[in-house]
Amino acid sequence: MRVQKKTAWIVKIAALSIGATTLVSGQTQNPKPAGEKAPTPTSQQETVFRATANSVWTNVLARDAKGQFVPNMRPEEFEVYEDGVRQKIAAFETIIGGRVTTQLGPATAVPAAPANEGLILPRAVPPPDTSGRIFIIFIDDLHLEPGQTPQTRAHLEEVRDILIHDNDLVGIVSSGYSSIASDIQYDYQHRRLNEAIHKTMGGGQTPDEIIKAPDSQQGPAGIRYLANVAFSTANDILKQAAKITNRRKSFIYVSSGYDFDPYKDSRLKYQQDLYNIPQKTGSGGQVLQSEDANNYTDPFAERNQNTVFAEADLVAELAALIREANRANVTFYTLDPRGLIGQQDIGTSLTYEEWHEHLLETTNSLRALADQTGGFCICMTNDFKGMLKRIDAETSDYYMIGYNSTNPDPMKIVRKIEIKITRPGVHAENYRTEYTLKRPSKK
Repeated sequence: MRVQKKTAWIVKIAALSIGATTLVSGQTQNPKPAGEKAPTPTSQQETVFRATANSVWTNVLARDAKGQFVPNMRPEEFEVYEDGVRQKIAAFETIIGGRVTTQLGPATAVPAAPANEGLILPRAVPPPDTSGRIFIIFIDDLHLEPGQTPQTRAHLEEVRDILIHDNDLVGIVSSGYSSIASDIQYDYQHRRLNEAIHKTMGGGQTPDEIIKAPDSQQGPAGIRYLANVAFSTANDILKQAAKITNRRKSFIYVSSGYDFDPYKDSRLKYQQDLYNIPQKTGSGGQVLQSEDANNYTDPFAERNQNTVFAEADLVAELAALIREANRANVTFYTLDPRGLIGQQDIGTSLTYEEWHEHLLETTNSLRALADQTGGFCICMTNDFKGMLKRIDAETSDYYMIGYNSTNPDPMKIVRKIEIKITRPGVHAENYRTEYTLKRPSKK
């Protein structure tokens, strides 16, 4: 029964977040004024893939039958289809160890200096190397309890030591009063990340605070506000990340997840005890025969009816965030610092059923964010080092493919992508299977 609920929950997210998996970005180039001469080509040019409204970038892994990455693929061995129509690959990059090693596109190499008789000249200096890895570490401290601070810092140190290399571009942001905000840039010797780890402090509500918080028709006070702050902060980051179109972007999302209607039974019991409201049933489940109980009208009946929609509201919020991530071609890797949870903490007076229900809801929200953007969730496990090494491998070696869509229907918003590999025994993995065009703004 629980497995069926989990599957249905993820399906709801997938249904609402359908459509955004590969970024479509760029700007329409203005035509040259009449009479203006074309610019004279220089001897050195940077490799540039000019994005227009119809340009698409997507990363892809090529694996053999043993699951090993194949590093020597050629562009002609990839076939890209959009809505079943073969597309011409306009740009191709091979990223090994997080660095671009080969490129297909205009001016892929700097020409050597011309040879002059009797004079020995040095070779032309190659263009500077650029990092192929961009990490955004989002610390959702609004959904990390204060007691989770030590383990959260420990896991962030593992992220620093295993995942982040000196040549990586890193941005670090928190959602709450840890007040961490660092733009995407190189972080040599992890100075900024060390500072962020030291400042990280969980500020989420504890179960006791949630139970005793004023109740409303939308559940406990503050629950949705905190979630909206976190989602809004993440959305702002994604809009900035969308401006980077030719690199893989990984979003390390550190949070203990979301639940818009937690601990329903305990909250109701607390309100009944607080306002001395007679209960219809005793502690053993027997029906009370008192006159007060027979004439009792539950003042929370309307609230209980309205909170039925709490799960649907959470699904809609997560789906909106997933669509924004897919438009920006950002992959979410969610990290739950709680690790493998066997039972609730000492001091909480929750029933096993409602504790398990809350745990399932929060981990499902994190799994949905990761699964629907091409990543995975480090949830319900203590093997953080092994999972971080997997992220390191996935983000270090891959291919980046760019093409100009030839879809003749400009009104088709959702477009399907399929990548095939012609080399026998090799298949494509972890690429965007869909993308959505941004709807034109109304002027």
